[in-house]
Amino acid sequence: MRRMPEQVEAELLAEAEVTIEELLTWERQAGRPTLTEMEDKVLELRQRLGQRLLEAVIADQEARQPAMAPACGQCGEVLRYKGQKGTHIESRLGGIEVQRGYYYCARCESGLFPPD
Repeated sequence: MRRMPEQVEAELLAEAEVTIEELLTWERQAGRPTLTEMEDKVLELRQRLGQRLLEAVIADQEARQPAMAPACGQCGEVLRYKGQKGTHIESRLGGIEVQRGYYYCARCESGLFPPD
């Protein structure tokens, strides 16, 4: 089910606020960090926030444009939609968890998440 844009925005803003607060808390407690330590912390936080942003965009796209039922790669039969299921995706931002449409072939007893 697609969420309202205002709801997504509020969730992402809250996530960004938590990330900023974490950075500021770290900076206060770190004393006199080196440039490398500062870069490491910022990169860590950027990675996590980037993953969360990507998860939100993917979830919105999946809800807006659910995949058409694909054919089974083994037998060619149209796969049956089994609902939204969680899956792990490795992206350029790192690993993310998303809910995607899952399809199943009863004949071959195998399922898949359609490719992007």
